[in-house]
Amino acid sequence: MIYSPLDLDIASNNIIETANFLHSKGWTPATSSNFSQRLDNSYCAITVSGKDKGRLTSDDIMVVDFEGKPQHDKKPSAETLLHTSLYALDESIGAVLHTHSLNSNLLSILTENSSWRLEGYELLKAFSGIATHESAINVPIFANTQDIATLADKVIEYLHQNIPCWGYLIRGHGIYTWGRDMASALRHLEAMEYLIQCELEIMRIRGKK
Repeated sequence: MIYSPLDLDIASNNIIETANFLHSKGWTPATSSNFSQRLDNSYCAITVSGKDKGRLTSDDIMVVDFEGKPQHDKKPSAETLLHTSLYALDESIGAVLHTHSLNSNLLSILTENSSWRLEGYELLKAFSGIATHESAINVPIFANTQDIATLADKVIEYLHQNIPCWGYLIRGHGIYTWGRDMASALRHLEAMEYLIQCELEIMRIRGKK
């Protein structure tokens, strides 16, 4: 399958609309964060580097292949491989979102564990494939690094274990989520953010007792 100009227009609009929403939540401070949408089995649309995510235009979206190579004379996000490696791994992934929210950063710093367990919440049903609150998921936490290729390899190595996963944290950096389309990826991100906030509040309340 080869993407068409219409595919790129649709993807760009989806990315811009989602970016505006996430910026309104305060999850994309400064020019941080990056978003992408699959175009076909070889390419995805992704935000260019260094742009305010609350003011994106179609010129701020570009195309890269799944090796992260630009298809335009523009500079993609430095973390492009964290998107494209997911598309290359699983053809059912249609969109990837990365934000730098306060809560995701705090939780990843407050624990030394390599994952965080979420269980018993009704909102776990927001994650594709989960049908009951009587469930538990482990959100992996990876060490931050400027070596994005190595980090991408570690994420893919984790996913090869076939552990159910809808997103992960990078310590002191932010959160990545994905889904079969932009709506699913956004639902997973919102659910993850809410549950992380719940966990932080529980830690705060228990710490006062």
